[in-house]
Amino acid sequence: MATQLLIDTDVLIDYLRDYPDAVSYVEAQQERLLISVVTVAELYAGVREGEERLRLERFLRAFELIPLDQRLAVQGGLYRRDYSKSHNVGLADALIAATATQRQVPLVTLNRKHFPMLQDVLVPYHKAQPNPAPNPYEASSCQETNCS
Repeated sequence: MATQLLIDTDVLIDYLRDYPDAVSYVEAQQERLLISVVTVAELYAGVREGEERLRLERFLRAFELIPLDQRLAVQGGLYRRDYSKSHNVGLADALIAATATQRQVPLVTLNRKHFPMLQDVLVPYHKAQPNPAPNPYEASSCQETNCS
C-alpha cells in the first residue's frame, strides 16, 4: 500500500462540505496526504470570506503542499498538449497529474476520466446520481393510447 496519496480538489471540496463518504475516507487514511498548490488555488477560487475561509486555512495545514517547479510545469504542459483534445484535460488537472507522476504517488479523485495519463488513480467513493426530473413534454402512456 502507498505511504503517500495525492488528493484531488473534488474530494477535498466534498470533505469541506461534510459529505459523509469524503469525511470517512480522508479521516481513515494512515498515509501522508499531499495536495498540489494547484488544488489550493482551486479551493480558494470558490471560498467565501469569513468563517469559510478561516476553516479552509485551518484545514490545509493538515496536508503537505507540493509546489510547482519547472519540471512539473513542463510535464503538466505536455500532458495538456497530449490530452486536451482527446480527453478535454485542462491545465489544472494536467499539473495535478504531473505532480502525481513526479512524486510517484497515487492520485485520489472522483474524476478518473480527467487523468487518462495516470495508471495509479484511486476513486474512493461514488456519489449517487440524482434522479432526473420528469420531462413535462413527455406524453404519459394514457395520453398516448387515449385511455380516458
